[in-house]
Amino acid sequence: MRKTVLLILLLSILLPAFSFAQEAENKDGAAIPSLEINIKDSSSNKEMASSIKLLLLLAVIAVAPSVLLLATCFVRIAVVLDFVKRSLSLQNTPPNQLILGLAIFLTLFVMWPVFENIYNDSFKPFSQEEIDAQEMYSRAEQPLRLFMYNQLKAHPDNIRLFMSMRGLPKPANLSEVPTYVLVPAFALNELTIAFKIGILLFIPFIVIDMIVASALMSLGMVMVPPAMVSLPFKLILFVLVDGWNLIVGQLLSSFVM
Repeated sequence: MRKTVLLILLLSILLPAFSFAQEAENKDGAAIPSLEINIKDSSSNKEMASSIKLLLLLAVIAVAPSVLLLATCFVRIAVVLDFVKRSLSLQNTPPNQLILGLAIFLTLFVMWPVFENIYNDSFKPFSQEEIDAQEMYSRAEQPLRLFMYNQLKAHPDNIRLFMSMRGLPKPANLSEVPTYVLVPAFALNELTIAFKIGILLFIPFIVIDMIVASALMSLGMVMVPPAMVSLPFKLILFVLVDGWNLIVGQLLSSFVM
């Protein structure tokens, strides 16, 4: 029944427009332009290769935001902010959209010098037709690779892991580390650091939960959920120490530029 009603409404909208188009064509004597999509067999391997390149380009564009987030500091910031929310035992406050929005803007704050170098050294010369697309990609890749490598200097174990899994020799410098090795190594390093920070965030709030649970047990209030009683104390402690300012400041200072 619902589909029938929708079909009738659709026809009632399209039929007047179609009749108006026919009247306009008869009145002006001009044909209405139409758009056609044809699928045909390729006449040569070169034409087929061009089609495959186009499909690969569309696939890369579809996953480009995820790849860009993995190559920036977004992972560490987003995971740590989520740990803050969970350690406070908050369910819907602040909303996830707010947490992700704050993580995006903090990422822009940290990565702004990198993005500025990419724009000045890569995109701007390319837009002025001073360099080709391959040179633009090479120049845009260098600042991101340097940022990722700076975060991995103190903990190069992830680079060793991926290099050994590919059977590649030990690199002497950054230029010998392929990008497809550097990106997953950087992502794992960011997750490791974020989890370490999350553990440190949980410790004081777990202590509060244990104290509240022990107090309720001693008072015989075993039916009262400890999380409900400890939540105000967690919030009071977080506000008194200016938690957001402290966490964001320490988090941003943990990046090596």
